[in-house]
Amino acid sequence: MTPEICPHCGAPVPPKARACPECGADERTGWSDRAEAQRLGLPDDEFDYDEFVAEEFGRPAESKIRPRGISWLWWAVAAGLVLGFLFWFFVR
Repeated sequence: MTPEICPHCGAPVPPKARACPECGADERTGWSDRAEAQRLGLPDDEFDYDEFVAEEFGRPAESKIRPRGISWLWWAVAAGLVLGFLFWFFVR
């Protein structure tokens, strides 16, 4: 049953309206405060950010996790270049 005045925001509600034209409250939401927040598309109070990130981007597999830092191969390449430069410098 549609009320004449919205119990949430106090705006007049037209007869046979499905929702309040001002705040969006309706019978399904119980003409409540929650109706206004739902209309804005904001996350609920029960929103779990970590769960959202896991659903959107997936959980990282153990094989995909790489250690931080420079790989040992690049350290070996850098050491080889330094030794090569030093050898060229002293032999010349």
